[in-house]
Amino acid sequence: MKSFRIIFSLIAAASIVCLLTIIGCTQPAKQIPMRDFFKNPEKAYFQVSPDGDYISFTQPYEKRMNIFVQPRAGGEAKRITSVTDRDLSGYFWKGNDRLLFVKDFGGDENFHLFAVDREGKQMKDLTPFDSVQVQVIDDLKDHETDVIIGMNKRVKEVFDAYRLNTVTGALTMVAENPGNITGWLTDHDGHIRIATTTDGVNTSILYRETEKNRFKTILTTTFKETFQPLFFTFDNKNLYAVSNIGRDRNAIVTFDLSAVKETGVIFEHPEVDVDGMSYSRLRKVLTEISYVTWKQERKFLDKETEAVYSALQKKFPNYELHLTFNNKQEDVFTVRVLSDRTLGWYYLYEKRTDKLTKLADRNPWLIENDLAEMKPIEYTSRDGLIIHGYLTLPKGATPKNLPIVVNPHGGPWARDQWGFNPEVQFLANRGYAVLQMNFRGSTGYGRKFWELSFKQWGKTMQNDVTDGVKWLIAQGIADPKRVAIYGASYGGYTTLAGLTFTPDLYACGVDYVGVSNIFTWLKAIPPYWKPYLEMLKEMVGDPQKDSLLLASASPVFHANDIKTPLLVAAGAKDPRVPLAESDQIVNALKKKGIDVPYMVKQNEGHGYSNEENRFDFYEAMEKFLAKHL
Repeated sequence: MKSFRIIFSLIAAASIVCLLTIIGCTQPAKQIPMRDFFKNPEKAYFQVSPDGDYISFTQPYEKRMNIFVQPRAGGEAKRITSVTDRDLSGYFWKGNDRLLFVKDFGGDENFHLFAVDREGKQMKDLTPFDSVQVQVIDDLKDHETDVIIGMNKRVKEVFDAYRLNTVTGALTMVAENPGNITGWLTDHDGHIRIATTTDGVNTSILYRETEKNRFKTILTTTFKETFQPLFFTFDNKNLYAVSNIGRDRNAIVTFDLSAVKETGVIFEHPEVDVDGMSYSRLRKVLTEISYVTWKQERKFLDKETEAVYSALQKKFPNYELHLTFNNKQEDVFTVRVLSDRTLGWYYLYEKRTDKLTKLADRNPWLIENDLAEMKPIEYTSRDGLIIHGYLTLPKGATPKNLPIVVNPHGGPWARDQWGFNPEVQFLANRGYAVLQMNFRGSTGYGRKFWELSFKQWGKTMQNDVTDGVKWLIAQGIADPKRVAIYGASYGGYTTLAGLTFTPDLYACGVDYVGVSNIFTWLKAIPPYWKPYLEMLKEMVGDPQKDSLLLASASPVFHANDIKTPLLVAAGAKDPRVPLAESDQIVNALKKKGIDVPYMVKQNEGHGYSNEENRFDFYEAMEKFLAKHL
């Protein structure tokens, strides 16, 4: 289940009385230019080299985010990449003299791995294979040149594991995928010793004691159960894992590989899933566990880590903190500080001297006090389920009779959480209240809540969205005649479903890379999703066995019911929700004589990455909402 969520995903509630009291009535904020919300950051993604002597970051060059490096002791930053077709964001240090980064081509998600040295020389595509996607399995931090990667080079549906020399480009297969392996895990020495397989609905954990031994199946679960190995214990004998076996919510557990059983629970939360745990490579200790209630929280497992966070939190009360990267000695850190109203700042923290040095404002043109607060809310669905969500009111607005943009998240097996969202802030700045909800099926709330979404696209999942709108109307916050719905991916599907199945509820809708026909979408899934097809059939529906269900839930077959204006945007190279999904709904409405504004970007995939394309989309959306709300 965990693996599928990762692949398919495109993230204490206040009462409404409390919300109104907190918001109050202040002077309205100034209107901020649209481009300020969606242009590339001034600087971002700071990292520190393993020896701690250099700092890297990304910064625009020719409108694209490229990698720069500067000495930590001071001096001029040097641009080491000159990519002009796509932004670069995913990169990491490989030793002290080389950096690796991933890049796809026009949004096709066939990522290649590139290497470049610290001076910007010796640029090399390390995986120059057509229509092949690379995945980094282990960056082998303690090895100067090598990494372990996965590639679907041999067979498009599956990923074999390779050892790659990032200097010479030498590639050696270290584990061949027999056809059912969906994930690999190395031990602390970089040896692949765990594999995860699926037959479509059942997941198995395979284990071998050494790389010379054969893999043996040690545990099999249904996809409805989570058992996700995180990493080996420091002696490389057993595992730390995320598990909900025998419980509703995910917990962090220890697992004995010889006895094949859980041997203890490190941490579980009574209300939400716990999915992440970190450790110190240097000191060989567990450090912290992260989880999300209405916002991210931490359980500290190590006094030294807790002390660092505590010292920093005193400097930045009421902000969210992240130690993002560190040197090998773990005494120099890059720090990110942010909140719901700012994309924040980057700092360098030197633990030995408690020295904090500001590196950059991420988006200095956005002023925190001009932006709106994101408040947690909850409401009850028509069948008695508690739905958690967030409400962002325009700054300074009286919370009564407001125009609303309902913004369901993508996935759908993902969730919204508290934090800065440029779309939400943009819409709030234009005078719209924004409602986000974690409808049934959203992750983080346990297995039962997730399973309630099975075969419920357009049904009870959609009811949760509808009930949120009706709750806002009943509270007097929403003007019932001025409610729009906008979403991307599954959120785009929800937009189309909202306009077709509840046509009187919305004044207009914006569908961004959304599914319109579940039959054609399932048929066109990328080849590397094929191992999960049977799982998808159980979760969404089987085109043969559940044909009536899927027909009733596919908006394209109900386009005649759409009464209100619709804006559609898509990427021509989208591998997740192909362009045909948008074409179908647009053509169906055109047959009715309805002119649908339709934006297609030829150099984009599942969402617009390039800055100028984002500008075009949000400008069109701004005009569309202003006209119809």
